[in-house]
Amino acid sequence: MDARRRAILQRGMLGLLAFQVGGGVAVLTPRAARAAQLPMRVLDATQVRTLEALGDTLLPGAAEAGLAAYLDHQLAADPAESLLMIRYLDVPPPHAPFYAAGLAAVEAAAQKLHGRPFAALEPATRDAFVGLMQRGALEGWQGPPAPFVYFVLRSDAVDVVYGTVEGFEKLGLPYMPHIPPTEKW
Repeated sequence: MDARRRAILQRGMLGLLAFQVGGGVAVLTPRAARAAQLPMRVLDATQVRTLEALGDTLLPGAAEAGLAAYLDHQLAADPAESLLMIRYLDVPPPHAPFYAAGLAAVEAAAQKLHGRPFAALEPATRDAFVGLMQRGALEGWQGPPAPFVYFVLRSDAVDVVYGTVEGFEKLGLPYMPHIPPTEKW
């Protein structure tokens, strides 16, 4: 884990992001940015709908927690400053094409299997779809490996929903920031 991510986690600030609002900058949580309907800078409307539906399937509450706002903000930022899981998996930037290709593959597979966009599928159908995605068993998948897309997006959703002091409280766990070892390993 890099020093910046560790410092953010120590302060319980993973959920705070600086957004351009009007002529200034506002520090908001992804949830607040979603509620304010701040414009996306990288993701288009279809990608946001797919991401929110997929995020809620991967981890209920991810859409309301602001997954799309978080992801869009991180994709628009300098890749060296990104907190997205993909950065820590040594995938070279830019990362927006990975997310675009993954979301497009979800849409194409949903259309092929069910004749509808992923966001229009019933919850049980979404769950079954994600199970196939996780196992790499979606026939005709065209994009980055489906299990990898699943892992990255689920990890991002977990960061948004549970990567804050409030998220730990939801789990009934005390928030205990990382404590560095007292001596070098």
